[in-house]
Amino acid sequence: MNVQPPPARPGSAVGVVIATRDRRDSLARTLRRLRALPERPTVVVVDNASRDGTLGMIARDHPEVRVVALAENQGATARTHGVRALGTPYVAFSDDDSWWAPGALTTAVRHLEAHPRLGLLAARTLVGPNGTEDPVNDVLAASPLGPAADLPGTQVLGFLGCAAVVRRTAYLDAGGYHRVLFFGAEETLLAYDLAARGWGVAYCPDVVAHHHPATAPRPHRTALQRRNELLTAWLRRPLPLALARTGELAAEARRDGPARRALREALLRLPGALRARSPLPPHVERAARLLDGGRA
Repeated sequence: MNVQPPPARPGSAVGVVIATRDRRDSLARTLRRLRALPERPTVVVVDNASRDGTLGMIARDHPEVRVVALAENQGATARTHGVRALGTPYVAFSDDDSWWAPGALTTAVRHLEAHPRLGLLAARTLVGPNGTEDPVNDVLAASPLGPAADLPGTQVLGFLGCAAVVRRTAYLDAGGYHRVLFFGAEETLLAYDLAARGWGVAYCPDVVAHHHPATAPRPHRTALQRRNELLTAWLRRPLPLALARTGELAAEARRDGPARRALREALLRLPGALRARSPLPPHVERAARLLDGGRA
């Protein structure tokens, strides 16, 4: 792993971490947007062994950006390398196709400094050039967990990875993104682990992120999400629930290709999940069941 850390600007409270792989052109657009922000955040790009000239583009066009170059693709856990390389107390995550609205990071820092228990802030996400509301915004706003006196916004146990700001100490305390999941629907497990350690997770719609995802279909995404939803159940939820979720996916796999792939890959990763299994504390499990809406 090769780290190139130019000195951070004094007094900067928040930095941005981006994990990327073979998305040079999209990343270049995101870096231009981030560098234009009034907050002028320090930006760390963690490169998951790209082969498309990503590192050369950053060195040529964005020499002020820190680079953590990984020798192999580490999926979502690459973000943890970025958090460790960044010395700011707060870390905003972007993907290589997302960025923050002007002033959003200032608002996020204000929330985090006013609420010491807040470990992760989930932002409102606007999609595409028309700024369409991401459907997840309504889901987060309607969370049955409601408000808490010592947190801003609404309590949640989920978020979009490209639209979250974390307290660095909380993220590292929770262990960051889990290696068993690698990539895909990895956010719920991190939210569980933050809550299990006593940190708050809240949706704050006054903090805004922009997401411009590629329009090309990504056929493997559904299977990855289903795989990791099941693995999350085995990692943190009660055994009867994990068994029930496995049975549901197995039944679906009889007639659905993505479900078959999800089940096959989940079973391959299950030994690692069992070794890392740590059930949620009762109060967090109750919150998770409330969000399940009665589903087994």
